[in-house]
Parts: sequence; structure tokens; C-alpha cells
Amino acid sequence: MLAAAIHSSTAVAATPQPRLVKAAHEFEGQMMKELLKPMTAKDAMLGGSDDSDAGSGGALGEFASEALGRALSDGGGFGIANQIVRDLSASNHKVTSQ
Repeated sequence: MLAAAIHSSTAVAATPQPRLVKAAHEFEGQMMKELLKPMTAKDAMLGGSDDSDAGSGGALGEFASEALGRALSDGGGFGIANQIVRDLSASNHKVTSQ
């Protein structure tokens, strides 16, 4: 009986909340987007000014950077999202088990 209770509480702890997973991946995606900004700047190689807010090209570039950052995060990224999920799930499990 005790072994079943331990197994079920471990299974609950091993399955993170979907909202937490989504938020962690969104956070990592935003971080990756910010890291990609210098590489996707209009005149990054020439040292010119960056008019990324001008016209639809700026909006499209912003959307592309965000989509790329999200896709990289969903594919594993730097592992930040996985670490966040692991740490917060572990701390949540400690709080609920007390």
C-alpha cells in the first residue's frame, strides 16, 4: 500500500503541469529571440542604423525572429525551459508533500 502511494506521488511529480511547460518554452523562446536580434538586424554587418520598426518589413522580421526563437526552444533550445520545468516541479512537489 505504501509503495503504491509513493509510486503515484512520484508519477505526479514526474508529470509537469502543461501551463508550466508552455510558459517555460515561451520564456526560452523570448530569450532566444533577443539573442537572435543582433544577427537579424537590417545592417548588422555594415554597422548602419537598424530601422526594424519601419514598415511591414520590421513587423515581419520581428515575427520571424519570434517564430524562430519559439521553434528552437520547442526543439530543445539551450535547455533553459527544461531546467525551469524541472526546478519548479521539484519545488512544487516539496511544498505539496509537506
